[in-house]
Amino acid sequence: MAVADTVDPDGWMVTFNDLMGRIAGRFGRVEPRRTATAYVRGLLSDLGRKNCWNLAEHAGLSGPQAMQRLLRTACWDADAVRDDVRGYVAEQLGEDGVLIVDETGFLKKGSRSAGVQRQYTGTAGRIENSQVGVFLAYATARGRALVDRRLYLPEHSWLADPARCAQAGVPEEAAFATKPALAAEMIAAALDTGLSARWVSGDEVYGQDPRLRALLERRRVGYVLAIAGNRRVNLAGLDRSAAGVAAGVADRHWHRYRAGQGAKGPRWYAWAWARIDEPDPECEGYRWLLIRRNLISGELAFYRCYAPTPMPLMALVKIAGIRWAVEESFQAAKGQVGLDHYQVRGWRAWYRHVTLAMLALPFLATLAALQHASDEEHIALTMPEIRRVAGQPRSEPLSHYPAGPALVTMAPPPSSHRPPLPLPAQITAVIAKCHWSTRLESDADPSASPTSGSPRKRSRPHTWKTGPQK
Repeated sequence: MAVADTVDPDGWMVTFNDLMGRIAGRFGRVEPRRTATAYVRGLLSDLGRKNCWNLAEHAGLSGPQAMQRLLRTACWDADAVRDDVRGYVAEQLGEDGVLIVDETGFLKKGSRSAGVQRQYTGTAGRIENSQVGVFLAYATARGRALVDRRLYLPEHSWLADPARCAQAGVPEEAAFATKPALAAEMIAAALDTGLSARWVSGDEVYGQDPRLRALLERRRVGYVLAIAGNRRVNLAGLDRSAAGVAAGVADRHWHRYRAGQGAKGPRWYAWAWARIDEPDPECEGYRWLLIRRNLISGELAFYRCYAPTPMPLMALVKIAGIRWAVEESFQAAKGQVGLDHYQVRGWRAWYRHVTLAMLALPFLATLAALQHASDEEHIALTMPEIRRVAGQPRSEPLSHYPAGPALVTMAPPPSSHRPPLPLPAQITAVIAKCHWSTRLESDADPSASPTSGSPRKRSRPHTWKTGPQK
């Protein structure tokens, strides 16, 4: 098996143009649509920092105004583009995938960016001045991509300060929502639009929320959600902690399974599970406590699981392992398409930049999926390698796009034995007047100025007579 050393940039441009064509109707005018296309091309480029200045330079513009206007004031619907992204991802990556919820931080300086405050972010692994976005990813065997986003808005430091919210452009109707509540909104929206997802996965932030679990059970969508070891579960009528249940598992009940592929190879763990009861007898389905043990350190992790039908242990292990796809999506989005490279403060601008970055990411995921499907004899290119080729400019810079409506040269008339008809006298006079004015301007000395030694002579207007001359 050899490394694939040939690429088809022209074929990839067909895929790119198809993707951009899907969102064309979301823009009220052609200018922001063209700017958005150039913006996404810039996100796919090799630029080190993909802010408005650098994206504008990549597009052949002399300044960042067009890019800034696209994010701040241009007329287009970022949520509608998000819907297009979600539909495109489902179409390209296939059905029966897994929805994964997680948050990521955006380190910031200052206090004027929407939602910024000192808060814990996994990006830094500590409390930092940052914004936090809650994201929804969709993963299948063919790939993964981000399909929705919400900016977390702290209650006390932001929503309790209307003036601060107004300065950042936060909508007046914005209300506080916890991260699990934001995740529930995105999951419900994805399911309502027909996204075929059989499972939901997430970390402890989401596994501890009973309302999110209840939503999924009502929708009969399975979940594998991480929980802390001190969380209580009902096992055979007894209320016990997850760690307490793990302590009582006999050695023969541990099973060695692989939880997907990691950066250093397969991730092998020991797994055990126990059937747990639901206090509400009206809730149908099957629930388990899933326990993972590190083979070297012995460290334990716990998951609360649900499925509307019976499931084998291996199926739950697979879903628990897929949760890392969202971390890989964050890494790809930040490292490849500039998810965190923005230099904007406003609420609307944040959503618009993030949405366009989410649009660029599934383009790369689609190319990777198509490559795997069409070429089994070569080692597939990595996403950075695909981006380096797909991000090369394949069209004229934005400043060289054809201008809007203007005067054009008419085609020569067809040959005929009949002489051309003369123009009416009034039209002839207008043409002559325009021609004379043009000559007066061209005959003027361009070096002359009001401050030069000799004053410029002003040409006297010429009066044209259209009637018969005496």
